[in-house]
Amino acid sequence: MTAYLEKLLSIAAFAAGFPAAASAAELSGPEIKALIGGEKVRLSTPFGIALPLEYRKDGVVLGDVSGFSAARMLAPSEKGRWWIAGNSLCQKWPTWYDGRQFCFKVTSLGGSKITWLRDDGASGTARIGP
Repeated sequence: MTAYLEKLLSIAAFAAGFPAAASAAELSGPEIKALIGGEKVRLSTPFGIALPLEYRKDGVVLGDVSGFSAARMLAPSEKGRWWIAGNSLCQKWPTWYDGRQFCFKVTSLGGSKITWLRDDGASGTARIGP
């Protein structure tokens, strides 16, 4: 992944985070799989654009950052893998994040809203669905 795109995604990850509500519940592995399998997850960004990730039930995750004009010249989309390990959602992209694997704890905020905490400390919010 180019440095610009990685920085853009990192900014989105850090800037979108906020503390979980008191009624929030960290999800188990099976709950995460049931929640996101076959769904589009839209990561909140400080730019007001939601970055879509499509988690197919077959373990493929599709990412698309073409909504950012500068990203179109770089690596606007990629096809990675996702799976559940224990009570975490894990994913790996071929080139995004230099192909490193990351795992996330997912907390439900109710409705279609979630927070996530990546194993390197990055955190953010997202919305499940269209």
